[in-house]
Amino acid sequence: MPTTKRRSSGLSERQKDRMSARTFAFPKERKEPLNDASHVRNAIARFDQVEGVSDSEREAAWRRIRAAAKKYGVEVKAKGWRSLMKGRRTGS
Repeated sequence: MPTTKRRSSGLSERQKDRMSARTFAFPKERKEPLNDASHVRNAIARFDQVEGVSDSEREAAWRRIRAAAKKYGVEVKAKGWRSLMKGRRTGS
């Protein structure tokens, strides 16, 4: 039986570079793409790992994540972005 190469579900740097900044939860940093349901779930799970952003940037990112979640049918259980911070301090 021939072996087939499995394609990674992650995006390559080339793919990310081609994406509009509006496709990212954090567009200035080009962090957490929101191009499908899987990436939306990942953005929620990794929200507290994005460093060097202000609270206002987190608020804007959370709005983008919520909109993308609605678009792709992803259930969001968190009431707000602060509940995702897992004991980490927020920005400014």
